[in-house]
Amino acid sequence: MHSNGHPHHSGKTIDFNQNPFIAIWEVTRACELRCVHCRADAQTKPHPDELTHEEGIQLIDQIYEMNNPMLVFSGGDCMMREDLYDLADYAVKKGMRVSITPSATDNVTKEKMEMAKKVGLSRWAFSLDGPNPKIHDQFRGTSGSFDLTLEKISYLHELGMPLQINTVISRYNYDHLEQMARLVEELRAIMWYIFLLVPTGRGQLDACITPVEHEKVFRWLYNLNKTSSYDIKLTAAQHYRRVVLQEKVREHKLDKDSIHYEDTITSDHASQVDGLSRAPKGVNDGNGFIFISHTGDVMPSGLLPIKLGNVRNQPLKEIYRESPILKDIRNPDKYKGKCGVCEYRHVCGGSRSRTYAVTGDYMESEPFCVYIPKAMRNKKNV
Repeated sequence: MHSNGHPHHSGKTIDFNQNPFIAIWEVTRACELRCVHCRADAQTKPHPDELTHEEGIQLIDQIYEMNNPMLVFSGGDCMMREDLYDLADYAVKKGMRVSITPSATDNVTKEKMEMAKKVGLSRWAFSLDGPNPKIHDQFRGTSGSFDLTLEKISYLHELGMPLQINTVISRYNYDHLEQMARLVEELRAIMWYIFLLVPTGRGQLDACITPVEHEKVFRWLYNLNKTSSYDIKLTAAQHYRRVVLQEKVREHKLDKDSIHYEDTITSDHASQVDGLSRAPKGVNDGNGFIFISHTGDVMPSGLLPIKLGNVRNQPLKEIYRESPILKDIRNPDKYKGKCGVCEYRHVCGGSRSRTYAVTGDYMESEPFCVYIPKAMRNKKNV
């Protein structure tokens, strides 16, 4: 999935005003699980107005034309879309990097995994949100989900396919993260993909961890990343990038004088940092990231549900490049409150989706960040 010849391998040439780094297509909203955090409020059956196979092929072509970003088939449960492998085969043959995020249900058979390997989907992501059945199954709203997930993971290992584990960090599992980290190690995952809960859809505010707990998680993950056998990637956790830069300065792995704290810390500084070079700068909702719903609606992300247009009546690249909402989101200098004056705004920018979910305004400050920007500190304390 990560060939060296791919235009995004170096991560240095993408202009997020023109093209996304990653495109997520919600191929269906159908799903058999009832996860407490679900942004999609998934249904048991596909929507009658879902994009057709022909429309799906056209969408893949449009995504490919935008400098061939990473393509993720999501849901609902993408396995409930009957032409999933035909669509994936088409995209892989075009030279796209494609991954899928299916739910661990009985739909995931060994045969389907073998088909995925044959098509060329070289990474498979499964969700584990607790280190044991009690926590995970409560979060997923389905008893037996934990055991079923482990069973499906064993199939992956038999087939020799790389495993990615997705975890939503919330009040449900905050006290069990050490055990989770050990489990990810034991399951021989190559990546732990961590989402910080955004209180939208079924994900409620009281299930979020506090701003201080966010900071503790980030510092813990930073240290874990030094010794873990797997990579760690975070989503809806833009301020982790600020923490990594701060820690690198503390460890003298970045020259403090080269980072002009009076000025904005640019994406060039982020590119100096191990663990932040997967994308050229802080990918954020609508800024390097775009989401297409099962009915073709285009949104900054699935967690920032503002309709920007629909691929049935407007080309995706036109929506991505010309939307006034996305132009605002891509300009951190226009953010309100502390995010707008923060020296880290161009590498962090705060989660626009969490800001919208909590305040109703996607240009407001990230509500779960404890950092006080230099510009707002008392001059005596500087």
